[in-house]
Amino acid sequence: MAVNAKKIAVFVLAVFALYVIITDPDKAGDYVKIAFEGISDAANAVGDFMTWLANGGG
Repeated sequence: MAVNAKKIAVFVLAVFALYVIITDPDKAGDYVKIAFEGISDAANAVGDFMTWLANGGG
C-alpha cells in the first residue's frame, strides 16, 4: 500500500513540475536555481564537517 502511495506522490509532483514549467518558465528556472543552490550549500556543509572530523574534531 505504501508503494502505491509513493508512486502517486511522485506522479503528482511530476505533473505539478510540468505544469509550472509550461505555465511560467521563468519561475521554474528560479526554482531550479534555488534547488541547486540548496544542494550546493548542503554539499559544502558536508565537506566542512568531514574536514573538521579529519582534523581531529576539535
